[in-house]
Amino acid sequence: MVKKFDDIKTSSIVEIAQKMAIAAKTAPKARGTDNLEILILTGSDINDLANKMKDIAERDQVSFFKRDAENILQASAILLIGTRYKALELKNCGWCGWKSCEEKEKHSNHPCVYNLNDLGIALGSAVSIAADHRIDNRIMFSIGKAALEFNWFSSDIKAAFGIPLSATNKNPFFDRKPI
Repeated sequence: MVKKFDDIKTSSIVEIAQKMAIAAKTAPKARGTDNLEILILTGSDINDLANKMKDIAERDQVSFFKRDAENILQASAILLIGTRYKALELKNCGWCGWKSCEEKEKHSNHPCVYNLNDLGIALGSAVSIAADHRIDNRIMFSIGKAALEFNWFSSDIKAAFGIPLSATNKNPFFDRKPI
């Protein structure tokens, strides 16, 4: 049986996205507490996300959202990773700016530094899998913000990033046209 590259590309990328999700989920986390949520987008959901990003670009006057929206249309899949802002019940930490985790929890839209650190470690673990498999990728804030506004994540997810994935002769997510 002969298979052409275009016949295997999308299914292979989705398979790698699933491995990236596993790597993100199993990445080390402070106190072993998992505050992450992970999603994979394909097909028309990518188009819907791109349209949301264009809406945000116009609404908030942030032109790079429009550039990124056009850019993700070249992706076969997008991995989304988000985190809750949940205190980890540490004693005498205060790195969030509050005296205690109990005090921080009174401010639900204020992150615990460990939540964001865990998110960063998960993102790094995920993109390492993409790199190991030579899948084009880039971590993008704009994707995460649009996904949060789309309400694809649970309502308690407060910060997110997206990683578009493709397999081309040149990574389409770098060396992009100026905005």
